[in-house]
Amino acid sequence: MTDSTLWNTCEAVCSLHVEELTNEQLIYNNYCRTCGYHKDDHTYILDDAQNFITDFDGNVEDTIYSPGKSRFNDTLFDSQSRTVIADTFPGLSKQEASNILDKIWTRLQTEQLETRLAELNEQCLSLQGETLRWHECIYSETKPPTGHSLWISMHGGGGCPAPINDQQFQNQIKLYDPSEGIWVVPRSPTDSWNMWHQEHIDAMFDRIIENYIMVKEINPNRVYILGYSAGGDGVYQLAPRMADRFAAAAMMAGHPNDALPYGLRNLPFAIYVGANDSGYNRNEVAQQWAKQLDTLQKEDSDGYHHHVNICANMGHWMCGQDAEALTWMVQCARNPWPKKIVWVQDKVFHNRFYWIFLPNTIKVDKGEKITAEVNEQTIIISISANIQQLNLYLSDVLIDLDEPINIYVNGYGQVFHGYVPRTEQAIEHSLRHRADPTCAASAILELAWAND
Repeated sequence: MTDSTLWNTCEAVCSLHVEELTNEQLIYNNYCRTCGYHKDDHTYILDDAQNFITDFDGNVEDTIYSPGKSRFNDTLFDSQSRTVIADTFPGLSKQEASNILDKIWTRLQTEQLETRLAELNEQCLSLQGETLRWHECIYSETKPPTGHSLWISMHGGGGCPAPINDQQFQNQIKLYDPSEGIWVVPRSPTDSWNMWHQEHIDAMFDRIIENYIMVKEINPNRVYILGYSAGGDGVYQLAPRMADRFAAAAMMAGHPNDALPYGLRNLPFAIYVGANDSGYNRNEVAQQWAKQLDTLQKEDSDGYHHHVNICANMGHWMCGQDAEALTWMVQCARNPWPKKIVWVQDKVFHNRFYWIFLPNTIKVDKGEKITAEVNEQTIIISISANIQQLNLYLSDVLIDLDEPINIYVNGYGQVFHGYVPRTEQAIEHSLRHRADPTCAASAILELAWAND
């Protein structure tokens, strides 16, 4: 097992000198990104005073720093496991972190209000070379105490002339009659068969959700997505890869194409398809997905909640039976800090899923899987890809940050043991990356490990 520092698991201070530790090389301006040790633990080029313990061949075995030199007030060194355990640590209290989160969120609202309000007023935004327009309708002007819910409802059509997709867009506006919520019906930026699961859609929907959180103060844990026909295709694809943004998803009369259901572990998912909807085998594929979800839920009883209705005697048009899904969906609320997550990378790369974040240097292929589970103060991570670095976004909602945390990676053993301090930098970084205070981290742990 390697020696655990506050930030990663390197055995000793690396060979970099203080002069070489630029801002890009440092975590929070103090900790070396290569080895995890404080910059003060590194030596100066002209004053290299490290003490090495060497074997008879003169090879370096270990570098052990005395407690007096450590950034911890009291440090224990377990010579058998070579794990550094911090008894005390610098950082914010839980209340201080909460107060700072409120302060930073208020400041961000002030900084970004003009731009985001303009997008909402125009009901239009442009990203990645495409422009998305939408229709907004507020059902029930009485705002619930926790804020309105937000519903994103995607129209059908697809690879057909623009006037047909325009008509499908107008149909979607009138398709449902909910009792509450802000309804956003977007007009697809493109007229293609995969119009709702192209790469720009993820970023656009992220932006829409953030705008409504920041400007209209909707409830971030009550954001729903649904779609009909080609819109249903989009739900099959978007729901697993954006599951951490939604409270529930409903797929109506669509086809999954190459989508996989594994990322739905914490996202309730409804399927409505006509029993006679044989176009592209939609009816048969829906039943296959139902069986997959049944199996996944049987193996993981706390996850993969789903509701499937293969509507008898119905074809592609279900005569309004699919509206029943709304009643089922509204019972669901998102948990932004689930104790277990299953993340399977799609063809559209995402670098964050719930509380796991992949650094910019890490790229994984479609189908690669990361599973993480919290059990009291222990986090166990399983990976299928050759990943040896990731970041954990942590909160007291997920784990007690006043107590030491143990982290194990399957195939590597224990990669961390210690405290992870709450910091203002972590809170601001988290909020700037995702404008959603309910899933803002108060501590960030950058992990790296290597084969022995």
